[in-house]
Amino acid sequence: MPIAVDIDVMLARRKMSVGELADRVGITPANLAVLKNGRAKAVRFATLAALCEVLECQPGDLLRWAAGAEAGAGAEAGAGAEAGAGAEAGAGAGAVVGD
Repeated sequence: MPIAVDIDVMLARRKMSVGELADRVGITPANLAVLKNGRAKAVRFATLAALCEVLECQPGDLLRWAAGAEAGAGAEAGAGAEAGAGAEAGAGAGAVVGD
């Protein structure tokens, strides 16, 4: 799915680490990595809202349509796992990252 994840861009703009963002959002760094590296099949609205609140941004600042992007590319959400705090033990493919 050609959805690009730009969490790294917002982290750089806010001068924030992955660990700090994960802590403030309430998810593990591993689950945040699943999302930010584009391996998530889905993201819960509660997680997206928390990311936007902490990063002081809009959902469109974190996710964008990248028409023509190949499936499985690192910058896509949808290549393998869901992103959420409910899957602490399964942060790899098939994991859920959310509230």
